[in-house]
Amino acid sequence: MNRWLLPEDIADVLPAQARKVETLRRAILDLYQTYGYELVAPPILEFLDSLLTGTGSDLNLQTFKLVDQMSGRTLGLRADMTPQVARIDAHLLNRAGVTRLCYAGSVAHARTPVGSSAREDLQLGAEIYGCATWEADFEAITLLLKTLSIAGVDKVYLDLSHAGILSGILADQKLDKETIETLYGLLQTKDRPGLGKWAACLPAKTTDALMALTELNGPCAEVLAKAKKVLPQHAAIDQALAGLERLVVAVSSSSGLETSIDLADLRGYQYHSGVMFAVYVDKLPQPIARGGRYDHVGQAFGRARPATGFSLDLLTLANLSPLKVRKLAIAAPWLEDISLSKAITALRDSGEVVVQVMAGEKVEAAEYECDRELVKQGNSWEVKKK
Repeated sequence: MNRWLLPEDIADVLPAQARKVETLRRAILDLYQTYGYELVAPPILEFLDSLLTGTGSDLNLQTFKLVDQMSGRTLGLRADMTPQVARIDAHLLNRAGVTRLCYAGSVAHARTPVGSSAREDLQLGAEIYGCATWEADFEAITLLLKTLSIAGVDKVYLDLSHAGILSGILADQKLDKETIETLYGLLQTKDRPGLGKWAACLPAKTTDALMALTELNGPCAEVLAKAKKVLPQHAAIDQALAGLERLVVAVSSSSGLETSIDLADLRGYQYHSGVMFAVYVDKLPQPIARGGRYDHVGQAFGRARPATGFSLDLLTLANLSPLKVRKLAIAAPWLEDISLSKAITALRDSGEVVVQVMAGEKVEAAEYECDRELVKQGNSWEVKKK
């Protein structure tokens, strides 16, 4: 076996692309700082029971597990940073007011996620804790759209949903976790025949509402109007639809944005507790980013805190970004010369890239293009066009 082969769906990030990823990471985190977000860096390993607290079984299946040689307990290699950030807010910061946190770090998946070709992501995201109103959801969506704009991705499609609608429909039903997961899968795939069989034992009113969810997707105004007519009257449903309506109005002023609603898109239903959103871009079949409200995760850590936010894979974003990060550089001879060293130092201090090469060699670098060279003119070194 070749020693240099990597595991399936695990890949290196090579020069130029790695620089592009890092350039975007810095610019995006600087953007978040202007909004008052504080940067955190959770560990890549945690005790498994902490890492999976408050999450669904899908995250459990995606988590690599190993035994800690020091404690004998099971550790998990994180597949999502959001629960870790919720733990930091709940137990380490322990603030009473609104807290804004952001992060960027590697996550690994035991299985290649559907629609992806990689088992390692560079997850980047932002979370708001301590604010239960719709304004926090709107800020999260606004920040996500600005994130994509920094990457040069301006044509985006925002798809909204709400976990509260399904909660309202099933409010009078006592269903176990496995049954709910089956329902979630049927709604996600819009499997109407399967959904009809699954709901056969439920009251007709509940069945009709569940079947209606599979058709409540499309332009926002149309879906909201239809939902108010066909869904049952319930406080949770009414509140959810009102919240979606407010968000639609708020984001309507964003240029280059197409907005839709899909009330059956409940990916992460057990994880989320309110507004849910996904952002799509051209040339990518799956969402570039997902987010929403997940108030109960903090409660699972022993401290109930309203929470909303989003995350995305920075590697995927960099692949889609049209931005060019290849820098122009200056080639300089690699020899002992005090005046040459001073000239190179002055150029680098001014922000120029100077690459030293041996006589007769060429600069082979994917990140840089040497369009100038440092040559000696009399007693001084001068930059000349090649």
